[in-house]
Amino acid sequence: MKKALITGITGQDGHYLTDLLLQKNYKVYGLVRRNSSPNTHRINAFLNHPNLTLLSGDMSDSISVSRIVADTRPDEIYNLAAMSHVGLSFNQPEYTADVDALGTLRMLEAIRSNKLEKATRFYQASTSELFGKVQEVPQTEKTPFHPRSPYAIAKLYSYWTTVNYREAYGMFATNGILFNHESPHRGLNFVTRKITTNVAEIVNGMRSHFTIGNLESKRDWGYAKEYVEGMWRILQQDSPKDFVLATGETHSVREFIEAAFECVDIKIEWKGPKGSVEECGVNAKNNEVLVKIDPQQFRPAEVDLLIGDASLAKKDLGWEPKVKFQELVEIMVKHDIEYVKQPYWQVEKTLC
Repeated sequence: MKKALITGITGQDGHYLTDLLLQKNYKVYGLVRRNSSPNTHRINAFLNHPNLTLLSGDMSDSISVSRIVADTRPDEIYNLAAMSHVGLSFNQPEYTADVDALGTLRMLEAIRSNKLEKATRFYQASTSELFGKVQEVPQTEKTPFHPRSPYAIAKLYSYWTTVNYREAYGMFATNGILFNHESPHRGLNFVTRKITTNVAEIVNGMRSHFTIGNLESKRDWGYAKEYVEGMWRILQQDSPKDFVLATGETHSVREFIEAAFECVDIKIEWKGPKGSVEECGVNAKNNEVLVKIDPQQFRPAEVDLLIGDASLAKKDLGWEPKVKFQELVEIMVKHDIEYVKQPYWQVEKTLC
């Protein structure tokens, strides 16, 4: 039985990766920060599984990281832990750097100090935000990076640290440069989930409208469940290599909003000067305002366009996404229409 250690197991990708590895008969260890309140709701379905063990640790604490690696001696490590909200990273740059950048260094050093360089394969969750102010379209594994946020800068450090440990110590250390991947398990403060939960609340009569930031920002959005399959395949290769995982399509936040409302038979029309804070989205049937622009939700430095070329992943991994944009939006909206009716919804929304 293979053993895998997942950091960030309580997040969206942690949910889907745990499910995948348990189905493949792995012994799964999950690193979990100890909080006063449990934060394991995304993996509740697996908590009683005999092959899942949660371990208390923190990516900002090298002692706990090294202890967990020494105790588990995993065949594979999936480093998903991060302060992953780009907008919030501008308000918490030091914390972001500590967890997202130095956390990766601590994990790689734990592998090396425990003399597991040849025994443990390491996957680093890199991000399309590395490309930032893009130098070419579409972006590939060879596209130069130009990060535009504390989050992306910290992830750039992690990317090159992973490459350095691969080259310096012969470790099987890889980067998966994943473009935006979403699901019903996405955090509530991410723009896609914010849109789908707000649309669900409007349909259920729980709110009249919602606010949003930059409508023109374009992203390559895929389905997270498919992307964790790509992560696993990256670590099954004969030699370590970095891969882009993406759909090859780009859609704006504006398009995501329109698609979400289409799922509930509402057509959005945009009124006011395009691209201005006076612009708003209205219900085409009755002219009711459903979407307003909030300038406070714009980033200090915006990433305008991301679209990936996953040709290498298709060639070497046999990986390519099947769920298209509209289907992804429908999956999320359908889930959230029922989700916002649950009694704990207001509590979770307040906490986020």
